[in-house]
Order: sequence, then structure tokens, then C-alpha cells
Amino acid sequence: MALSRSARRTSSRLLALATAVAAGLTIAAAPAASPGAPGIGDPYFPDLGNGGFDALHYDLGVSYNPDSGRLDGRTTLTARATQNLSSFDLDLQKLTVDSIRVNGRPADFSRTGDEIVITPRHRLRKGEEFEVTVAYGGVPQALNGPIVFGSDYGWMKTKDGVFVACEPNAASTWFPSSDHPGDKATYDIRIDAPKGLTGVSNGRLVDSHDKGGRSYFHWRETKPMATYLATASIGKFDVKTGKTPAGTPIYVAIDPVLANQNKVDVYAVTAEATDYWSKLFGPYPFEETGAVVDDMPEAGFSLETQSKPSYSAVRSESTIVHELAHQWFGDSVSVAHWDDIWLNEGFATYAQWLWAEHRGTATAHDSFLRTYNSIPASSDFWKIEVADPQRDTMFASAVYQRGAMMLQELRERIGDQAFFKLLPAWTKLHRYQNADTEDFIDLAEQISGKSLDGLFQKWIYDTGKPAL
Repeated sequence: MALSRSARRTSSRLLALATAVAAGLTIAAAPAASPGAPGIGDPYFPDLGNGGFDALHYDLGVSYNPDSGRLDGRTTLTARATQNLSSFDLDLQKLTVDSIRVNGRPADFSRTGDEIVITPRHRLRKGEEFEVTVAYGGVPQALNGPIVFGSDYGWMKTKDGVFVACEPNAASTWFPSSDHPGDKATYDIRIDAPKGLTGVSNGRLVDSHDKGGRSYFHWRETKPMATYLATASIGKFDVKTGKTPAGTPIYVAIDPVLANQNKVDVYAVTAEATDYWSKLFGPYPFEETGAVVDDMPEAGFSLETQSKPSYSAVRSESTIVHELAHQWFGDSVSVAHWDDIWLNEGFATYAQWLWAEHRGTATAHDSFLRTYNSIPASSDFWKIEVADPQRDTMFASAVYQRGAMMLQELRERIGDQAFFKLLPAWTKLHRYQNADTEDFIDLAEQISGKSLDGLFQKWIYDTGKPAL
């Protein structure tokens, strides 16, 4: 049956209206997407971390050949989009990318310096969880320069394997990541190496076995962790396991070359300090405590790798208690940006003073005076602004020592009762999260009932030697 002219006109209008409505629905269903930022905007490392998503979980597989130094890796990152994403970045330094898949499908990618720019087949919606799998390989290169005491750091080759300590920006030398403490995630880390070597990582050992001339180790960290705290140290180790007197599982791996060279009993001190700090700082935040002690004198430093600090040959009991204090101050409660680094190092240094007080060898007040009086007013030490020490001097002695002095001055201003209420309150309030200096000042004022701006200004913001 044929339609009349007026009916056809009406039909055409209805069709046009339906088309416009459908187009509107299409536009509403596919909102505009944009690329994620290449970094989170940290003042010291503006291109570290990545915008547009929140990292949730890393599943890392690393296969290492000590003879050639080659690493073959496969990383699957589970993340949640925080905006509508047309593309996003991951940090990866030097290593070669073989393939990338997003949600199981091949994705386009390009390299811009240390950034991998990934374009998935389909745009990612805000709030959507997605998986990106990167297959990659090469010979990881340690970083160097003035930042970490002039030492190499990151993925460092040893005589029988590798020592991995990545603060502040070297995690992306061995796995693709959002390499900033502001983007914490949980981890599964799988290591394989020639049979006879041991791979040690964060959290608890889920499985280990030998197959085809290789040794395999699967570690799982179920608590959020900053990328720089991840480790995969490989070598010959004597391993001792057990529990601290309070019941925390403990795993200590020591290079047999060092077995008779260290006067300190790493296992015993680790167990004792873990339990003591749990009383002062709040419950131990992780599933296991321990240590990795490797024959790596070239590193010249130790690091608070989460759950098992990494020691490039242990030098003292004081070093152990420092790194273990970081499990609360730095690992569980992490800096929001790297200019807040005194919240890590000042607290861990002050913990050394508290340990001496615990041992009865010196009060924290005496340690404060000894340090203060030993540094003349003309020293460059007093020229560092502790609350913003600048990138290349972020681990300057003042960040450690003057940060600790700040805490002793705070303790004496507000009294022991408020001070020792403040420490566990801080670690509880920001457990597994990030915080900054203003957050700490606010909490200290809340607990003490005192105005403390002047005190903090004097000790961590102003330069020059403060008058007592």
C-alpha cells in the first residue's frame, strides 16, 4: 500500500527524529576519551608514575641468566581507569618491549624515552578495571648519579646473581610500572634462575621448585606496596625461617660469603626489633619480616624493601633497626611526593635513637644533643631545607639527622604521653596509604592540643642552625 504525501512527510520527520535521538544516545554512550598523563607531576620526578589509572595488582614473571645478565620478563598489571582513556603510559627504562596486550587483545604502543604509550583497541571507561600484559627483555642497567650517595642503585649485578634495591626511581629498570610511591599495588612476583640459586622477594613464599635445570620461586605481597620497594634479589643464600617471639613469620637470607663476617646476628636482631617496634609504632603491617643480606659492597647502602630489608652487607645493629622502622614509616605509610622524604628517613633515624634508649646506651635527648653539637653552624648541613631537600640531595644527611632532631624537639614540646600516642596513631590513620608533612602536623596538633607551626617551621622548613 502506498503512503500519501502527508503521511510520507510525517514518516520522514519521525525517521529524522529517531535518527537524531539515536545519534544523541550514541554520543552519550561513548563520551570523549583522552590520553592519560605521562607522570603524576612529582616535583622531583615529574614523569614518574602515570595519570589516568590506578594500579591495583602486578603479576611479575622474571627469568634471569646471571652469565649474560639478560632478563626476560612478563608483567601483567591490573588497573582501574580514573578517566575515559584513549591511551595510557607505563614507565620502562632501557629494556625492549616485545608485545603488549590489553584485556587479552594486542594493543598498539610506542616509546618516548622511558615512557611506553599504549593505545588499546577499545577505549577504557572511567571506573573500568583492565589488564595490560607486557612481554619484554634485555640487560637491565643500574642507575647512578648523585641521588643515592653517588652509588649505583636498582638492578645491580653480583658475583652470583643480582641485588635489587630501587629507591627512588629504578623499579622501572626491571619491570614496566607506574613507578611512583603514590600508586601502590599488591604483587605476585615469580622468579626463575639457574638451579642452585635462590630468588627472594616481598611478602610470603607461595611456592618453590626445580624443573629442567632452573629453580622457581613464587612470592606474594598482599599488602599495597610502592614500586621502589619491590625486589627480586637472586644468588646463593643461606636461608633461615621461623617466627619472632611475638609470632610474626620471619625469613632471613644471607650470602654464605658473609656468614662469618658479620658480628651482628641478623636473624635475632630482626626478630627483636620487629616485635619492639610493633609495641611503639603499632601492629607490624605485613605478613612476614626478614632480611636479604648480599655480598654487594659496591652498593654502599641498604634499603627497606617491603617485608625484607635488603642489606649490601650488614654493618651494624643500628642499620637493621633503621630499615625495620621503615616498614611503618615509608613502606606502610608512604610519601605522597618525594619532597616529603624526611617522613621516611627522619623517622627511621629517630628510631635508631629510640633503640639506643631501649638498650640503655643513650637517651634520645642525649643523641639529639650529640648530633646538634657536633655540626658547626657554618656547615652545609644546615643549608638543606629538610621539608624540600631537592632531588639530587634528597638523601642528604640533614634529611636524616635534622629530621630526627625535629621529632625529638616535638617529643619534648608535647610530652612523652602525647608523642607515643602520636606515632601509632599516624601509622594507623594512613596504613597502606600515602601522606605528607601537612598531614603529620595536623595530627600532631590534634593529639597534643598545641599549635606547632612554629616548631616545624624552625626545624624542617627554615635553613640555618636553629637556636635551642
